[in-house]
Amino acid sequence: MTNWNRKRMRERYTLATASPEPDEHFESRWTRLDGLRLHHRATRVDPPGRVPVLLVHGLAVSHRYLMPLAAELAGEHPVRVVDMPGFGLSDDPKPALGVPALADRLAEWLTATGTAPAAVLGNSFGAQVASALAVRHPELVQSLILVGPTMDPRARTKTRQALRWLRGIPSEDPSQLPIVLRDLVDAGARRAWRTFGIALDDRIERRLPEVAAPTLVTRGAAEAVAPQRWVEEIVDLLPHGELAVVPEGPHDGTYTTAEELAALVLPFLERTTADRTG
Repeated sequence: MTNWNRKRMRERYTLATASPEPDEHFESRWTRLDGLRLHHRATRVDPPGRVPVLLVHGLAVSHRYLMPLAAELAGEHPVRVVDMPGFGLSDDPKPALGVPALADRLAEWLTATGTAPAAVLGNSFGAQVASALAVRHPELVQSLILVGPTMDPRARTKTRQALRWLRGIPSEDPSQLPIVLRDLVDAGARRAWRTFGIALDDRIERRLPEVAAPTLVTRGAAEAVAPQRWVEEIVDLLPHGELAVVPEGPHDGTYTTAEELAALVLPFLERTTADRTG
């Protein structure tokens, strides 16, 4: 491992584990909705007039592994990285919420915080929630980015999904492991397992034709969770979809290959988001 790689690993880990303390670019904020406090990381200084970008995490994790990508986007856009109810530093609803309910909570949060309309980026299970948000509340979503979206119908079992995820581990930054374990502790094994079942039951392919927002779909070339055939099918189902592949990227490209992913996301945002006025 080169010194440069060691340095980048330290930088990623520091970004991911800073909350709830402020760092150079981000601070933690809480919003109360229906008796629950939702946590998010926000850019401390927002670029004026630019559309905010909301990052939505995947299964049984939190805002933490999204922070390297958030840092890459922060120079051009206001960035918000939310912990969905029951994950990270947000309060726990009981029972675990399904995809439509999570999308509705995000819609309430976007409205309450004045973040809408926003560009919404979801990774993995977060892509399922983000797509539901775009369909259920289209007025809140100006553009959509689905990074390594789940669930491929040809592998819609817990065993097959777990095997795909395990195949991709060698391509991930090893400094992410303690972050994922911490997230799992925050969520709890029962909530994580229940949400896994919720993700498998959700039929993202059925609602994709209803997504009105321009949508970028990405996958990492080294990942197995979202194979090329599946993301091509997603793009075909979307009314305004396009596909980009991160060379050598893993499933959690928001952490391991954040710079390369941002290089694809930022031009898309420039083309599909209008600057705010006033």
